[in-house]
Amino acid sequence: MRTRLLPLLIVLMAAVLLALGVPLAVSVARAEQQRVVVDRIDDTARFAALAQFVTESAPDGTGRTATGERLDTLQAELTSYHEVYGIRAGVYYRNHVPMANAPTTWFLPREGEVRAAFDEALLSRRSHDPQQVWPWQSGRLVVASPVIRDGDVVAVVVTDSPTDAMRGRTLSGWLVIAAGESAAMLLAVGAALRLTGWVLRPVRVLDATTHDIATGRLKSRVAPSGGPPELRRLARSFNEMADHVEDVLEQQRAFVADASHQLRNPLAALLLRIELLALELPEGNEEIASVRAEGKRLAHVLDDLLGLALAEHSEADLRITDIGALAAERLAAWAPTADAKGVRLTGQAPPTTGWADPVSLSSALDAVIDNALKFTPPRGEVRVTVGGAGDTVTVRVADSGPGLTDEELARVGDRFWRSGRHQNVDGSGLGLSICRALLAAGGGSLAFGHRSPHGLVVTVTVPRSAPRGTPEASYGFTER
Repeated sequence: MRTRLLPLLIVLMAAVLLALGVPLAVSVARAEQQRVVVDRIDDTARFAALAQFVTESAPDGTGRTATGERLDTLQAELTSYHEVYGIRAGVYYRNHVPMANAPTTWFLPREGEVRAAFDEALLSRRSHDPQQVWPWQSGRLVVASPVIRDGDVVAVVVTDSPTDAMRGRTLSGWLVIAAGESAAMLLAVGAALRLTGWVLRPVRVLDATTHDIATGRLKSRVAPSGGPPELRRLARSFNEMADHVEDVLEQQRAFVADASHQLRNPLAALLLRIELLALELPEGNEEIASVRAEGKRLAHVLDDLLGLALAEHSEADLRITDIGALAAERLAAWAPTADAKGVRLTGQAPPTTGWADPVSLSSALDAVIDNALKFTPPRGEVRVTVGGAGDTVTVRVADSGPGLTDEELARVGDRFWRSGRHQNVDGSGLGLSICRALLAAGGGSLAFGHRSPHGLVVTVTVPRSAPRGTPEASYGFTER
């Protein structure tokens, strides 16, 4: 969920920052150009004021005389202006002849932006503001102002400015904005991480607790102490649901245990009467032998049901256990049975520690090894291997029996399930269910797979470190 929520928040915050940053960048560029245009307007107004008092014998033959000193002053101002700022400037009569210009080789072009500004100023109007020049463009700024004398436009002042410095200042302003946006984005990402962590922390705790309950630790509960109000209500509802499920399962287990226990006494009395009846009948009577076998089978099923109820109800006494030594002990205990069947029982059990209930793990290994020996034919092999990988320790029990199909592997371990090919083998179909319940109580698991070329591999897994729910591990939920 975090991988979906976090990108969404980042995209939204990036959109907000762009929505603020782009207009700000445009405003900076326009303000910088407006400042330059205002400066050029002031410059052209000053040159126009000087040009008002410059008269000479006009090229159009008007006969007016010129004041040479004022013309020299105007030319000197334009030349100095060009040398200092690199801006071309000139004062041109209505007939396009220059009164003064700098550089002296700069004349009015026949067309273009300069000519358009000149023609606009001849109408006694200042030229329009030039188009916006962006940092990636290489345009120039042209400003023209009329020279008015006795109410008539006698000349026009034109300035043609390069935009390199202006575009550089605009780009610098943009870099400052980009740096601010980047810093704000980093802060926003940090805030998004904290926000998503705060929002999703109860979800992670809820997920971990759900996993604990699914694996048999029904006492796990969520502590509804953080996160948004909706998730706190969800945590309380989850705890109520878990309480209800635990009560229902407890009633079910109690019923199974009580029923199994209550049925054992009548069944024992029935078996006793069968034995007494067998004494009155001829020895070897097939009917009485069949009744005796079915009675013993029923007693075995009741014992397994009681064992399953106790396994699901009991609390695991977890401790650091040498799994290798425990597996070697069970191998030695089952060796006589394997020898009696003519099955090779081998193992590799190096010292490997993990967290487990030694009694429960021993019972689970007994069930797995017993199951392997049942289905392994004489001269076959059952191999037990102990190993550690990452955070888990595994005990792998591989037999050379007929194995199971893929469909049968999906059902193996279910209560009362037995393969149709193995109905003649003794058992109630509860052994592996009891084994799985014993392992789940301690945070372990049971997995099944194929062995090449044939056979079944049963993998018992226990945690290497303290599982959730133990005092050595704290995962943000309570144990009740």
